Amino acid sequence: MMQRKIPIAVALALSVGSHAQEKPVYPAPAKPLKAQYTIYSGGLGDEQAPTRDERKLAIEISGQGAKEIFDSLYPDAKVTCSGEPGERLRRKGHVWCSFAPANGYRCFFGFDLRTGESIAGGSC
Repeated sequence: MMQRKIPIAVALALSVGSHAQEKPVYPAPAKPLKAQYTIYSGGLGDEQAPTRDERKLAIEISGQGAKEIFDSLYPDAKVTCSGEPGERLRRKGHVWCSFAPANGYRCFFGFDLRTGESIAGGSC
């Protein structure tokens, strides 16, 4: 009887061990992100050092992450920032992305860190 239990126990242990090392598959996995941010006070284009009472966060994403966001924000806007040939702009609310042949894909968004509200994170 003892001899029968040992192979079953070994099989169970191997089965549990092999499942523990498998990575779960997610339908929308997290991906690396190329980004930079600024914490500031004042307005965009006239940023000042953050203060105790005013702290805003501006985030710029570039590269593949920006391209994926850009592709999600169709259609193209009728205006552009620079007028550079080939430039495209897409915007939804406070999220906006651009493509320019010289700079590639870039997306901008922001938050007021005192209220949590979404704000613009970039300007032309």
